[in-house]
Amino acid sequence: MQIKEGLGWKACYNEKTGLYGAEVMFQGSWELYEITAAAFNSLQKNMRGSEAEPLITTGRRLYAHVNDRCGPPYTIVLDDDYADYCPWMKKSEPDGKTWSDDMTDAAVELFDSEKDNREQRRQKREQRKKK
Repeated sequence: MQIKEGLGWKACYNEKTGLYGAEVMFQGSWELYEITAAAFNSLQKNMRGSEAEPLITTGRRLYAHVNDRCGPPYTIVLDDDYADYCPWMKKSEPDGKTWSDDMTDAAVELFDSEKDNREQRRQKREQRKKK
């Protein structure tokens, strides 16, 4: 596994799975992304967060923990497989409420910023209905 990191970000390429993932962090909040090989290759160790974040956030958002002090912290799990992309993240709940699948599905359908998650969320929703 190849890992690159700097202040406020971390990224990896897992040769076994062929997956690229990255994390951006800021003051108690963090987001995980699926990134491209080009984005990973553009990241340089010890790159400042302000330089790395635009590269990382072009990817598909997988997970977000928000603790912006405007309310209680909350978590949004957009892709249940986030730990496959970012293996340093354990499948555990941080402090705060996690959005329900229904609420997350609605947000993904509503917000254009989450359009990259629509297909996988729709497939997961169909699987849940079959159970």
